[in-house]
Amino acid sequence: MPTIPVNRLQPGMFISLESLGWMEHPFLLNRFRIANAQQIQTLHQMGLGSVEWDPQRSTTKPLPEAPTSAVEEEADFTAGALDALLDNKRDRVLRVRETRESIARCARLFEQETGSIRQILGELGPRPSEAHTQSRVLVDRLVGGLIRASSVAVHLVNLKKSETGLPNHAMNVMVLSLLIGKSIGLSEEEMNHLGLGAMLHDAGLPDIPARVVRNPNRTTAEEQFYRTHIGRGLNAVAGMKQLPVTIKNIIACHHEHWDGSGYPNGLSGTKIPRLARIVAIANRYDNLCNPLDGKTALMPAEAVARMFKLEGAAYDPELLSAFVKALGVYPPGTFVMLSDGSYGLVIESSSRDLLRPLLMLYDASVPRNEALLLDMKEADEKITSTLPPKDIPREVIAYLAPQGRVDFYLEGRG
Repeated sequence: MPTIPVNRLQPGMFISLESLGWMEHPFLLNRFRIANAQQIQTLHQMGLGSVEWDPQRSTTKPLPEAPTSAVEEEADFTAGALDALLDNKRDRVLRVRETRESIARCARLFEQETGSIRQILGELGPRPSEAHTQSRVLVDRLVGGLIRASSVAVHLVNLKKSETGLPNHAMNVMVLSLLIGKSIGLSEEEMNHLGLGAMLHDAGLPDIPARVVRNPNRTTAEEQFYRTHIGRGLNAVAGMKQLPVTIKNIIACHHEHWDGSGYPNGLSGTKIPRLARIVAIANRYDNLCNPLDGKTALMPAEAVARMFKLEGAAYDPELLSAFVKALGVYPPGTFVMLSDGSYGLVIESSSRDLLRPLLMLYDASVPRNEALLLDMKEADEKITSTLPPKDIPREVIAYLAPQGRVDFYLEGRG
């Protein structure tokens, strides 16, 4: 990029401070579009004579060259102000480090809980009592933190390896179902039943051959066979003698549709048990975001739009609205573009401020494991649009979402 004197800068010009290093300047990003005169003043305070700028990403042209004239040198009183900005930057770094540690903790918990679900599903037949006990412990732990929380953060989990099996699906559906349950004020008992039913909703799927499960164009006979996973699921949990009917109904009815077009019983409206209606929404959302054929995956925002606009008749409208509201305008896993042209990935949304999520930013000069995290509540830039992966450079996808999956974890706060 060409360089330009600092005294020719004005708001709207896109500049780069990469040559300095991120900790050597007080700005949030190495590359950014100048938003106001105060930022230019800060560059003066740093003693910079010139900076790199990108004409193509700038929305305005440089100021004309000022005539040179002999001016009496004035005493410099800016050091204190610049030090304060750098101190603020260091405080922000500490907050980012804490956020990064929180995200890593959620990823560890997700993998731990998913491993537990894998074990639970494997023990349904030989050791149903142990499976029931373990599943209740897992759900109680998740629900307990949510019930006591004043707000909920939904985290995107970036796993080290791509897992597409049933445990990951069960975990995602459970987390998303509990998100809806929390948002509509379910009691602790209802939340526990919801979580356990969501975890077990596809317990019969392992009995269906993979060639049938993974076939997007099943014959009529194959589709009928696939639908037997519901009855097989009820058989799989039959050994859990103390399992409430409420939970069994989730397994039985999570493919029923509000308009009566679902199966196995063609139930409609409020005849479908309420908790099963919740799981139906969570199940469909995860299947759209994480299909068995990754080429057909939808971005979270696309999945929400499809369910709401094209498939809305299949779901309880009040519960679907609650789900959309709980996820926010920018669901975790959504690619966005900022007003300065930067690419970002939503990695956390909070019920406290759904319009300003936490982003991971693409910056090729920063190693991925140290990728910049931007809390939009502290940013001058704005999110201008969401982007489908096909409209994003491959190197950006590889940096922000190398596994191509959308997995979730909930964290109660306050």
